[in-house]
Amino acid sequence: MRLSKLFTKTSKTTPADETARNAQLLIQAGFIHKEMAGVYSYLPLGKKVLNNIAEIVRREMNSIGGLEVQMSVLQSKELWEKTDRWDDKKVDNWFKTKLANGQELGVGLTHEEPIVSSLIPFVNSYKDLPVYTYQIGGKFRNELRSKSGLMRGREFVMKDLYSFSRNQAEHDKFYELAAEAYLRIYKNLGLGEITYRTFADGGIFSKYSDEFQTVSSVGEDTIYLDKAKRIAVNKEVYNPDTLKELGLNEANLEEVRAVEVGNIFPLGTKYTDALGLYYLDKEGSRQSIVMGSYGLGISRLMGLIAEHFADDKGLVWPKLVAPALVYLARIGTSDEEIAQADELYLKLTEAGIEVIYDDRDVRAGEKFADAELMGIPYRVVVSKTTVSSGTFELKFRASDEVKAVSLSELIEILAR
Repeated sequence: MRLSKLFTKTSKTTPADETARNAQLLIQAGFIHKEMAGVYSYLPLGKKVLNNIAEIVRREMNSIGGLEVQMSVLQSKELWEKTDRWDDKKVDNWFKTKLANGQELGVGLTHEEPIVSSLIPFVNSYKDLPVYTYQIGGKFRNELRSKSGLMRGREFVMKDLYSFSRNQAEHDKFYELAAEAYLRIYKNLGLGEITYRTFADGGIFSKYSDEFQTVSSVGEDTIYLDKAKRIAVNKEVYNPDTLKELGLNEANLEEVRAVEVGNIFPLGTKYTDALGLYYLDKEGSRQSIVMGSYGLGISRLMGLIAEHFADDKGLVWPKLVAPALVYLARIGTSDEEIAQADELYLKLTEAGIEVIYDDRDVRAGEKFADAELMGIPYRVVVSKTTVSSGTFELKFRASDEVKAVSLSELIEILAR
C-alpha cells in the first residue's frame, strides 16, 4: 500500500462532534468516517483492522467446530411473534421498517429466531446434531444513547454463534470449549491480562451467564474481580450467596470499571420449542434441542483496543491487529533513496510482511507524525544516511526504541 495512492488523510484536529477518545483517534488517523451518532463507516485502514480482528475470532470459532454462515438483515415479523419478541414492550431497541406493500419487517439485532428457522429443513435425527453455526456481520440496535464511539453503536459488527445440542451435558461441554476459545481470542488481541470471565445474570435460562469483561476506566459496567483466580462477578449478581457459591472471598475482590467484550449464555429449549425444531432419538421419540448463544463485538473490540493502547501521539496497535506491520518512510527524493526504498518495499512485501509505504513528497516530520498517529508497530526509515551506511533506521512504536539494522536483521525482527 503506497500512501500516495491512499485517498484518506490524517488530521491534526480533534473532531468537534466526537467525545469518545477511540473515535476521535480513529477519525484523525483516517480509519473511520462518522456518518451520525453511533454509526461509522470503515475506511481502507479501518477495514483492515476490522478484518484482522474478525479473522482472529473466525479461527477460534472454526477450531471448536463452528460453521460460518451469513444470515439476512431483514427479519420476518411473523417469525419473531412466535417467540414473543416482536413487541417493542418486550424488546425495546428494534429498528423496524416496512415493504412497499405495508408488510412490517425487523432490522436484525440478533439472530436466534432466524437461525433456528433455517435449521428446520436439515435437523430431524439425533445423527444431525450437534450443530454449531456462527456469522460475522452487521447488527442494528436502536440505542437511546450512543456516545462511546465504536464501543456502543447503533450499527456495529458482531460475531454471534449458536449451538444446538442433544442434551444438557452435550451443551455444557461445548459451552466450556467456547469460553476457552474466547479467552484465547483476547490473548491474541493483546487484552488477555486484563480480560476476565465474569459471572452475570442468566435471566430466565439459568442462574448465571458468562460475560467477558476488559478492565477499563471507560467501561460502563462495574465488576468485582479476583485477580488470582482470574474470575469476576458483575455487580448485578454480586451478593453473599453468589460469593459463597463461587468460592470467592470478598476481601480478595477489587471493584473496577470494565467493558463487556463478549458474552455466552444458555438458551435452554425456548427458541427451538417455540419454532418447532426437534429431533428424534435412537428410539424414535421426539426430543427438545438445547441451545446456546455466544456473542462477541468485533467493532467494539476495535474501539476498545484503539482506546486502551493509545498514547499522547496516537494509536498503538498490537501486531496481529494493525493494518500493516511496517510504516516505511522514505526521506528524500534522490534516485538512490527512491531505489533503496522501492527495493525494500518489494522485499518486505515478497516476504509476506504488510507495509504502508510513505512515498509522498512531504516533510519528514509529517511522515513521522502520521506513523505515530496511525499506530503502526514498526517504522522503517530510508534516507541519505541509510543509503550511505547500508542499514535502515528501525523504530518500535510501543517502546520508542530506535536502532540501525541490516536487511537481514530487519526481516528477522519483523518475523518474530
